[in-house]
Amino acid sequence: MGDGFLGTGWKFELSLGDPDGATGVGLSGHRIAEVSEEDNVRQSIWLILSTAPGERVMRPDFGCGIHNLVFATPSPRTMGDVIREVKVALIRWEPRVDVLGVDVHVEPREPNQLVIEIEVQVRSTNSRFNLVYPFYLS
Repeated sequence: MGDGFLGTGWKFELSLGDPDGATGVGLSGHRIAEVSEEDNVRQSIWLILSTAPGERVMRPDFGCGIHNLVFATPSPRTMGDVIREVKVALIRWEPRVDVLGVDVHVEPREPNQLVIEIEVQVRSTNSRFNLVYPFYLS
């Protein structure tokens, strides 16, 4: 476990955790499940990619522009646009990581699904991890 720099937050998708747990916000004897450190970073990245700009009322610029490409055809240009949008969003909204690489390919069994593979390095711990995010084109 790190020094707490990476933080602790509510687990995404909200759920109740262990009622006897030492952390979390109390709710009728139960606690809201939390994640810490690198799991918190991983979920933050997932949330950034899952949010379209304009979706959050109080922060309309938050999110990733890949959602503007939902009606695009799977092509090299679309894949390049996805890579650019993912990099821009992560650099802007997740300062705890360095983006080492983003790759996109079409899922062979589902031609309307792009598989986004992201490699990041956590700045405070120098640990690396990969995240695979499916993105569906209509």
